[in-house]
Amino acid sequence: MTATTSNEATASTVNLGPAAGLASKESGARIPLAPEFVSPDDFSPLEVVYDFGNVRREDIEAGPRSIWRYKQLLPVPPNVADYPNTEPGCTRLIKADRLAAELGVRKLWIKDDTGNPTHSFKDRVVAVALAAAREFGFKVLACPSTGNLANATAAAAARAGWESVVLIPSSLERAKVLTTAVYDGALIAVDGNYDDVNRLATELAAEHEDWAFVNVNVRPYYSEGSKTLGFEVAEQLGWRLPEQIVVPIASGSQLTKVDKGFQEFGQLGLVEPTPYRVFGAQATGCSPVSAAFRSGHDVVQPVKPDTIARSLAIGAPADGPYVLDTVRRTGGAIEDVTDAEVVEGIRLLARTEGVFAETAGGVTMACAKKLLETGKLDPDAETVLLITGDGLKTLDAVADQVGPRATVPPSAAAVHEALERGRG
Repeated sequence: MTATTSNEATASTVNLGPAAGLASKESGARIPLAPEFVSPDDFSPLEVVYDFGNVRREDIEAGPRSIWRYKQLLPVPPNVADYPNTEPGCTRLIKADRLAAELGVRKLWIKDDTGNPTHSFKDRVVAVALAAAREFGFKVLACPSTGNLANATAAAAARAGWESVVLIPSSLERAKVLTTAVYDGALIAVDGNYDDVNRLATELAAEHEDWAFVNVNVRPYYSEGSKTLGFEVAEQLGWRLPEQIVVPIASGSQLTKVDKGFQEFGQLGLVEPTPYRVFGAQATGCSPVSAAFRSGHDVVQPVKPDTIARSLAIGAPADGPYVLDTVRRTGGAIEDVTDAEVVEGIRLLARTEGVFAETAGGVTMACAKKLLETGKLDPDAETVLLITGDGLKTLDAVADQVGPRATVPPSAAAVHEALERGRG
């Protein structure tokens, strides 16, 4: 279930900064740093553990305007920024007053990750995975993807001068297919859903020694990139934690790592470790984690995805149980919404704050609205919503919902007449 390179570096020669090893998420049993993703002790996922030094706010603030400002907290070499990379991160945190007024929330922020190089948060995780893959001696960057990861992997490989192999479901949105293919790597469409593609990637990772599948054999390092969303939110809020945060759920890794980022900042004294609640958002057509939460279960039952939110359409989410643990520990909740509500969420965010989100962002928005209506989100608590992808990637979701109000001849009178009809 693991892949190694023919010229695999030993743990003693790998330099991944503060990363000290890998540990089982269940037993805590540790192994040296390696391109492994399953614990040999209990077959649970592996997670990076660290020996952090003295990390100071001023050192972070003096760093580059990218995720590498947090390199002392990531499994990357100290000279990571010296290699060609897409330099993701440092995206906007928007004070969303108009949306807050519409939803009835006292203080609301939008973490707008559409500003990353390939317009989604996946640039963060791929950048960290690439840095680790380079240390381990891999030569090809690869992934199975529902779309955004395909874009990010192909772009990162092109920037680094690596080959790429990207596997996608053949039903993927055309925009995401084109915005991956343009980087001229090996893009392979597979007849099947994401879970089929992911199983194929695991098989290929075992066969090809020099292929780094970012979310398979170097997954422990890849997933740490999501911590930077939590780091940035805290830094942009003036070195403090929000009271509530709503995070979309696909594999579930992003939600658990944002929480890990908040915890690490608190443990290191970079912020006061104040209480916060983490909320999860899914589309009803692929909501196995939401269903488990609602039923009070600890086991997430796989489902067959059927939703327009294809970037979240993972029917067997690898980190589902850990999402349940995080949400329950922090006192949050998990909600799901219909495709119609997803589209309404996209339009609401665009209308009030000028941010055009993909369907995953519509899920976050609509779930936040539903969580408020059901009394699970506190309207008086400072809240952050994570918007993780650009609406230009999922135009089909709104194509039959929006368009010109009128088509008129080139005269001012015709424009005024059309405007009057619109007001009526």
